[in-house]
Amino acid sequence: MKTLGTLLLGLASLLLLAVLASLLPTDYWLVRTVDLVREPLIYLATGLLLLALFLDTRWRGATIALLGVSILVNLARMWPYLAIAGTEVALDEEAAATPGARCFSAMSVNVKVKNEDYDRIAAQVARIDPDILFLMETDARWVEQLRPLLSSYDHVEAHPQPEAFGLVFATRLPVAKTNIIENTHRDTPTLYATLAPEGGAPFEFIGLHPKPPLPGWNTELRDENIVNAATQTPDRLPDAIVMGDFNDVPWSRTTSKFREVGDWRDPRVGRGAYPTFPADLLWLGWPLDQLMVKGDLELTGFEVLPDNGSDHRALLGRFCRPAATPAAGAR
Repeated sequence: MKTLGTLLLGLASLLLLAVLASLLPTDYWLVRTVDLVREPLIYLATGLLLLALFLDTRWRGATIALLGVSILVNLARMWPYLAIAGTEVALDEEAAATPGARCFSAMSVNVKVKNEDYDRIAAQVARIDPDILFLMETDARWVEQLRPLLSSYDHVEAHPQPEAFGLVFATRLPVAKTNIIENTHRDTPTLYATLAPEGGAPFEFIGLHPKPPLPGWNTELRDENIVNAATQTPDRLPDAIVMGDFNDVPWSRTTSKFREVGDWRDPRVGRGAYPTFPADLLWLGWPLDQLMVKGDLELTGFEVLPDNGSDHRALLGRFCRPAATPAAGAR
């Protein structure tokens, strides 16, 4: 009993130390990784706390206190993304029925470059049939395997990479221009597209997939990539959509800054984490894939799609632009 109590105290101390270290303004990969696992850390700390309640040891009070503080700090950091917090995006499903509204769908998929289950990805995309498709981790094999699927789109922009950061952008909406910019790491491109639907104002679509925090990959350039994409769009249009595998969670200081400096709205706020990775262990709660919107674009639907054979779940958003209001005095 004494040994178990000491072990619990040690684990509680390590958990709180990791959580407090994650609040420091550092780019060190190991510290920044704590942001990714706040939700499973809450589950772990809660389980250990319940166990400590039933142990009669001299360290029980200290262990419970340490675990309680760890849980509270993680909950505070995740607060906007708890289901009890207020929302900032109204999912107006009736907007699509508004006369004159122009609606479309957008889907992002991290296919996993080493994945060879091409047919499952293709089948899911074909079933959803999005108007905008953003694929990540696409090498030359993936582009070739998905060529029949991509042929149904009016505009296709392929930028394959031999490792894990290639991308494909495909759309049926009229395209004014596209740019693929490697603005931080040489091999992690960011897509900027200006779409100009007939009869409506243009808007921008941004797709990105920066490198994750891993040994040897601190987060300075990843963070720069994410924050740059918030504001440095080619046309600076007021209406925009961003999608992609950020390799970051929405409650991190980096993605929070992205939202703040670019005035982006996140449908996850007030609704929960909507985890996307790992695809077969969603209870871990890693929402690495993001979808956000700004301006007058209305989000009418947002969902994490079923498993498609990749290690990430795909994201789907449905959008509408409200019909233009006639000017005063117009007939």
